[in-house]
Amino acid sequence: MSTILQVSSRMRHCASSLESSLTQAALVGSHAKILRSRVIPTTTPTITPKVNARHLSSIQHNPRWRASGVLDSYVAQPAHPISLRQLVFFGGRNLDEKKIISSANYVRTELPLRIAHRIRDMQKLPYVVVTNRHLSEVYELYYKAFESFRRIPEIKTLEDNEKFCEIVKTALQEHLTVIPSLAMGVLECNDLVPSHELDRFMNVILRSRISRRVIAEQHLALTDTFNSPFHFPDSVSHQPHDFVGEVFLRCNAREVVEQVGKHTLELAREANGSTSPIPEIQIEGRLDTTFPYIPSHLEYIIGELLRNSIQATIDHHTPSTTSLPPIRVLICHTKEHIIFRVSDQGGGIPIAELAHLWSFAKGPRATSYLQNFSQVPKMAATLQELQKTAHTHSRRESMDTSLSRLTSRSPNLRLGMGLPMSRVYAEYWAGNLELHSLDGYGTDVFLQVSKLGNKCEQLNLDGV
Repeated sequence: MSTILQVSSRMRHCASSLESSLTQAALVGSHAKILRSRVIPTTTPTITPKVNARHLSSIQHNPRWRASGVLDSYVAQPAHPISLRQLVFFGGRNLDEKKIISSANYVRTELPLRIAHRIRDMQKLPYVVVTNRHLSEVYELYYKAFESFRRIPEIKTLEDNEKFCEIVKTALQEHLTVIPSLAMGVLECNDLVPSHELDRFMNVILRSRISRRVIAEQHLALTDTFNSPFHFPDSVSHQPHDFVGEVFLRCNAREVVEQVGKHTLELAREANGSTSPIPEIQIEGRLDTTFPYIPSHLEYIIGELLRNSIQATIDHHTPSTTSLPPIRVLICHTKEHIIFRVSDQGGGIPIAELAHLWSFAKGPRATSYLQNFSQVPKMAATLQELQKTAHTHSRRESMDTSLSRLTSRSPNLRLGMGLPMSRVYAEYWAGNLELHSLDGYGTDVFLQVSKLGNKCEQLNLDGV
């Protein structure tokens, strides 16, 4: 009997211990469930990244949950790309009330559609990347714009269009911080996701950003033209030097290089001192070449190329000499393309840096570039905003457009995004940008742009 009682006592003790263990397990499971609901997204991330202290400090903004039904309906629809020629033909003749309202409704329906696709791209990123404070800010800006534009009713009158234009202007102004936020977010997450995936994400999202600003700014410019006291709706012709919206019909390659070069040299003198030697810019080739283009896009690309060449030449040759070799810009054209070659003797690019030259993530140099971003408070972009007194091709000089503090930064303030961003702008209108470096001597950069304006905007990397 005593043996039975001992066994019974042990069984009761085991049962009590088991019950206690189950209770603790339930509590732990409950806490784990709560933790998972706060940290783990509803969809399984494609990558399980390793998080370090630097990334934990940047996870400050968890994107707010929203029902995806409405977004799904927009993502299911394709965008409708346009070409420079279409922009010119639409706005170049007989610009009347009907065309203005038609343009407004195209922008009204196209903006939320293009934004929706980019929101979905961000949702596909690993959750630890989306919660990066910089990328989260972009996500919230995009969702706010998406909700705003999709709720705008059909535009039927000029009064409706005026109200719509004010909404567009506000959105353009609010999104001036998108480029630095994207760049800083990618740099902070460069070891969470493979560089090629981050670069693909940046290429697509920046192309889409350019596209939205093109159609939005084009409509604002057409509205300004229509409201101008010098506008005559019945006119069937326009002067060859005029703009059609934001498109300059006779963009002169030599004038663009001269204008941008003058400004870039001024920035170099301010950064290096008035007594520091500055290389000369020599322009050669077909100096009378003209073509239709959006000047701000070309000015940004040429500005970045000249900035790199000027600073590299100064760094490579001073203080050993006061006579710097010139930077040569060769302009030539074919039946379909304009080609710029920018050549310098700035020592070339070290072989170790070539692997990350076109990358936004920048690999091991990400930290140094990230620190430089603190000196660029807000980037609006395009050369015309930076120029203090110089002549500009801009139609709307008082309005922030897409890229200025970025271009107006000191040439020796390196952000690591000038070349990859320039390639995005070049490829947007089916152009190209290539670089050839001879380490120890210099570089040749080749920019090719479409001469005819008949290529549609390249919204995706596959050209669709």
